[in-house]
Amino acid sequence: MEEDDVTIREQNFHSQVREYIICFLLFAVLYIVSYCIITRYKRKTDDQEDEDAVVNRISLYMCTFTLAMSGGAVLLLPFSIISNEILLSFPRNYYIQWLNGSLIHGLWNLVSLFSNLCLFVLMPFAYFFLESEGFAGSKKGIKSRVLETFVMLFLLGLLILGIVWVASALIDNDAASMESLYDLWEFYLPYLYSCISLMGGLLLLMCTPVGLSRMFTVMGQLLVKPTILEDLDEQIYCVTLQEEALQRRLNGSTSSHSRSHGNAHRLNKELDIVRDQRNKLERRKKASAWEKNLLYPIVMLILLTGTTISVLLVALNILYLLVDETAMPKGSTDRGLGNTSLSTFGVVQAVVEIVLMFYLMVSSVVGFYSLRVFEGLTPRKDDTTMTTIIGCCVSILVLSSALPVMSRTLGITRFDLLGDFGRFNWLGNFYIVLSYNLLFAVVTTLCLVRKFTSAIREELLKALGLDKLQLSNSPTDPESGKIAANGHQKTL
Repeated sequence: MEEDDVTIREQNFHSQVREYIICFLLFAVLYIVSYCIITRYKRKTDDQEDEDAVVNRISLYMCTFTLAMSGGAVLLLPFSIISNEILLSFPRNYYIQWLNGSLIHGLWNLVSLFSNLCLFVLMPFAYFFLESEGFAGSKKGIKSRVLETFVMLFLLGLLILGIVWVASALIDNDAASMESLYDLWEFYLPYLYSCISLMGGLLLLMCTPVGLSRMFTVMGQLLVKPTILEDLDEQIYCVTLQEEALQRRLNGSTSSHSRSHGNAHRLNKELDIVRDQRNKLERRKKASAWEKNLLYPIVMLILLTGTTISVLLVALNILYLLVDETAMPKGSTDRGLGNTSLSTFGVVQAVVEIVLMFYLMVSSVVGFYSLRVFEGLTPRKDDTTMTTIIGCCVSILVLSSALPVMSRTLGITRFDLLGDFGRFNWLGNFYIVLSYNLLFAVVTTLCLVRKFTSAIREELLKALGLDKLQLSNSPTDPESGKIAANGHQKTL
């Protein structure tokens, strides 16, 4: 009997060690990828080992850790769905015994824990650490900046806890709720993270439809469009003439003192726009026939298919919500992974669900940076400050943490949320979930209709002569300069 107990303890020990090793390897891969991404966009600084360099390096490590957690949150549902299908297909295979429910639940709990740590501790610390200079009268140095950062974090924590306490007391002021207000670990943090997840879900609801329509424009800029009834040689010739004319005007303005500095700056912007247009035309001319006539239509068709399937799944989920209570998103504590398939069409549907999740995440990021409110956070290669990187990491962490919740709420997948992701209070509210689905379907449809009818609206404006009125009333800026350049190509 004692030997059996020892054997069981040994098996549990080896299982835990194996899970820790797998989690560490996954995190190491995500950390390396995140570090490469951040260093690609981070502004290059001198190699001097001064105080600011040490602060920037510490903040860089914290941002890398946060971005790695964002990647882990994005991979939670796809990894869980793949694991479930693999265990269903090979239930007795010796080489996949490490893939079990305990490992999957552990990953969900770790990502939830460290996401909270990044959101409430690491990122505020990194921001205040960058902005700190030490208290007045104290000796300058790292210790003084760390002390100021901890004081600011303490005051910020008191402020947030006070706001949550007041909000909770106003919403539900019975005796049981008032007692739970004093429980920091079991009430405050889950409640606060639930509010953050709701904000992340609303941010996804705002960014994803915009991103789904914006993806067509982005891919159109990356790929070469088909050449139909276009003379690229004539366009390149006209743009070259315009570039030479702008160059002569710029040379005249720099040599003449009568020209203002603002005029020269405007000419430089117009010249950059024309050169960029010439480069695009030359790239279209050099592109191969299959790239122009085959790759572009295929990619556009894939984007349209993915968007259409997403909207149809949301529409079906709305019907399920109205007739079946089990369609509501919920959390699960069952560790029995690999018992039943949650996909009607098996592996094929699981693959489609995973592709749609990644597509929605990419679209949400594209939509996030397309909104004017967040344009200032757009990273630039080798020219992004650490403050902007912190803002980007926080935003991506909020979006990625809400992705599993949004995917389950919209019915993209039927895989139940695990760990703390399934404990959010608002997931059990039928009206919130139904409104979320309706808003996503309606807003996405409107964005797509607006996207595909924009060309028709432009042609109508041209036919009515309103486009010339808009051009004459538009101020002088790079965009209007670009429009004017396109309008006067053949005049040159």
